Amino acid sequence: MRSELYIGGRWISPIKGGTFDVVNPATEDVIHKLPAATAEDVDAAVAAARRAFDKDGWPKLSGAQRAAYLRAIADGIRVRQQEIARLEVIDNGKPLPEAAWDIANAAGCFDYFAGLAEQRDNDRGEPIKLSDARFTSRAVKEPIGVAGAIIPWNYPLLMAAWKVAPALVAGCTVVLKPAELTSLTALELAIADEAKLPPGVLNVVTGSGSVAGQAIVDHKGVDKLAFTGSGPVGSKIMTAAARDIKRVSLELGGKSPFVVFDDADIDEAVEWIMFGIFWNQGQVCSATSRVLVQDGIYGELLRRLVEETRKITIGNGLEDGILLGPLVSKRQHEQVLGAIEAARAAGATVACGGRRPDGFERGYFLEPTVLTDVPLGSDAWREEIFGPVLCIRPFSDENEAIELANESRFGLAAAVMSKDDVRAERVAAAFRAGIVWINCSQPTFTEAPWGGYKESGIGRELGYWGLENYLETKQITKFVTEEPWGWYMKPSEAAQ
Repeated sequence: MRSELYIGGRWISPIKGGTFDVVNPATEDVIHKLPAATAEDVDAAVAAARRAFDKDGWPKLSGAQRAAYLRAIADGIRVRQQEIARLEVIDNGKPLPEAAWDIANAAGCFDYFAGLAEQRDNDRGEPIKLSDARFTSRAVKEPIGVAGAIIPWNYPLLMAAWKVAPALVAGCTVVLKPAELTSLTALELAIADEAKLPPGVLNVVTGSGSVAGQAIVDHKGVDKLAFTGSGPVGSKIMTAAARDIKRVSLELGGKSPFVVFDDADIDEAVEWIMFGIFWNQGQVCSATSRVLVQDGIYGELLRRLVEETRKITIGNGLEDGILLGPLVSKRQHEQVLGAIEAARAAGATVACGGRRPDGFERGYFLEPTVLTDVPLGSDAWREEIFGPVLCIRPFSDENEAIELANESRFGLAAAVMSKDDVRAERVAAAFRAGIVWINCSQPTFTEAPWGGYKESGIGRELGYWGLENYLETKQITKFVTEEPWGWYMKPSEAAQ
């Protein structure tokens, strides 16, 4: 496991030498110590990134040249996939098969954006048809500059890839700060060193959000901020970015609805509902945590859902057959338990789960939980819990379902399940959300845009949309005729 900062192509200790503990959420044991970067370390990282961007020529490389570096990073991740996945498990808590899937997706993300880099090589810009034939004009895309990327703890390496890969392809350089709770695998992105990525193009600093993260947000040398995390922190970042008119993209929280009509297959619906809320212990920004089921099948679906939820195997993510690992930290465990108790106090019924499982005195484990009779005005229904907690209620008709689904300050994702394709498409169009699934929940593809409406964020990640986050648009207009322009004539010419 790495134990230094990666700045300017070198492993270095923090200037002030501080550290913080890495805790395995399945055992509560301290398994490592990592450097706690300060503003001085961030300043060094930004200086390295500026040098790589302004002087050393990273933006001037061809797309094919940048693609070669990204493919080398992808190959390095794949060679060490199982090793990195195990680090993810002991750092985050998720089951090993989920972690291995995440690491493979991270490698695939670098490959995908490498392909976009190659496609951009022949792009001289978009021609613009002007009203004056004496001029030609085109719009070209150029890298923004130094990007400060701050990522969350729920998908540590994958979220790093979502930001680092498109930024590098665009020609930006990066200062990456992983979440304090889960920094181990983000440091492994210094596989870039093995890929011979030029010094300063990628820098990784670990530490707290209040110190290292804030230093990135406030730094005058950072041109772009890319953040994934909670709404309150995203709001603070946006406010700080406004001081310097920094470019910003935010992927924030959600309280996503899943509408199930009474013509849906109940067993299929139960499977997708469970996947939509219990994958990664429910610590997923797009989790479909508000389930609306039409009256005709509500009772039977709830019965089957509770029955299947109780079968989920809980334990250390390194053990075979585990489907639900611990929550990421003591604080998160306490917050989710507190949210369940608050829901109960507000009138909700715990249909199953809601407590620490028997036999798990250590580790941040929590039974997968289904809540019924949740009041519409309660925090449990309206606010993101970010744990394996599902709220479910019945509805009568399509209009009611759409109204309940959209009645939220969030708009990240939504899902609908019905055998009636026309109705499913109609409801999908009515959702006020940036990501909509029909007859499924949570499939995510590198090629498709990811992001939300309303308080769920600004901008989109993944696909070409993710690349656009790190590009500026420049207009280039040329006077192409030999005829005089005629706007101004010297007095001598006017006399003639």
